[in-house]
Amino acid sequence: MELGLKNKTAIVTGTNNPQGIGAATALALASEGVRIALVYKRIPHKVDDSKTGFNGLDRYFKSNSGDMTEVENKLKAINSDFIVLESDISDEQCVKDIFDRAITQYGKVDILVNNAAAADDGDNDTIDALTQSVIDYTFATNVRGTLLMVREFVKRRGSYGRIINFSTDAAQAYPGVQITYSASKAATEAFTRNIAIGVGKYGITVNCISPGPTQTGWIDTELETTVLPHIPLGRLIQPKDIADTVVFLASERAAMVTGQVIKVSGGHAL
Repeated sequence: MELGLKNKTAIVTGTNNPQGIGAATALALASEGVRIALVYKRIPHKVDDSKTGFNGLDRYFKSNSGDMTEVENKLKAINSDFIVLESDISDEQCVKDIFDRAITQYGKVDILVNNAAAADDGDNDTIDALTQSVIDYTFATNVRGTLLMVREFVKRRGSYGRIINFSTDAAQAYPGVQITYSASKAATEAFTRNIAIGVGKYGITVNCISPGPTQTGWIDTELETTVLPHIPLGRLIQPKDIADTVVFLASERAAMVTGQVIKVSGGHAL
């Protein structure tokens, strides 16, 4: 199937985890001939190095604190055209700089994939322990940063426009935890619909992918055993499952799909 993506340019955020959705998305788009500006931010974490050789939070945290070397090597192996930008989308000037760099390199930006996200990595995102710093940290990236990226994309729009945001399939129903994170993702779903209405006149589509439990390195064996019975299709979601959906939404084939929140969850949290 011809997707009409060859020689398009995409900005993809949150790309430094080799097992992550951002990396898988970059590889999937590159395989279709898309030129990519990969944006990442190192998020420092204390990890137990003895536990980073298998799936679990230590592996996940280490991946998100690293650079782009492994992902770059994968892209080079398929002869991709890409640039790497270490930046912070929660900062307005950084957002402008990201677009400046991408447009200087490629002349345009056709596709925006807002994959970068922030969440408290401790036990502070409950109603009993919630702090102002947790709220500010989470919303700075997930809401402000995503909106700034969308605004800049619309301001610098060309003849082709695809915006793909990210939520979570449990945005409406986290069981008493991750209050700020789930609120930020519910907000993303809301402004996806709102912006889709506003920018339709420019031929830009705006959609939101809502992943289920996705193995980006953080789900250990014990958690997988707990989660699997709640996934009707019987397996964890893989980053490639999400990336395939991104590719479709970014393509010419999705020209009339906009304002949608699409669950890629194997039936989880229906």
